Amino acid sequence: MATTKHRVSAIDEAEFAKATEQGRRLLARGPLATTAKYAAGRIRVELNNGCAFAFPVDQAQELAGANVADLRTIEISAAGLGLHWPKLDADLYVPSLVKGIFGTRRWMAEIGATGGRAATDAKGAAARANGKLGGRPRKAGLETA
Repeated sequence: MATTKHRVSAIDEAEFAKATEQGRRLLARGPLATTAKYAAGRIRVELNNGCAFAFPVDQAQELAGANVADLRTIEISAAGLGLHWPKLDADLYVPSLVKGIFGTRRWMAEIGATGGRAATDAKGAAARANGKLGGRPRKAGLETA
């Protein structure tokens, strides 16, 4: 197994204080996971605000196709902001799950398509400016007659 070396750089007191405050605000905003369990093809997450939600494992790209034994071992990480499957080396961010963002290729393609269809003043201005510069660059290797 290959090892990964991480380079750690020093931070000053101001950077540490800023990061600590950002973390405090993030935790205060919630919701945070208190428990997570796998059963019958679904992950069920209980939150600190009394709500719960469940999702099919195939909705999360990191979990799709995993075996049952690996799915059953779930750790709550980052003080409730994350779910971690150690046997799969997979992590999911609880606030994104609550919003319904699972990270599958299909989900990300839908997000991209929605953005591509958006008609905004900024997008129109950028297209007009690009047109004044000669339009979109040609793809490499395409020749015109």
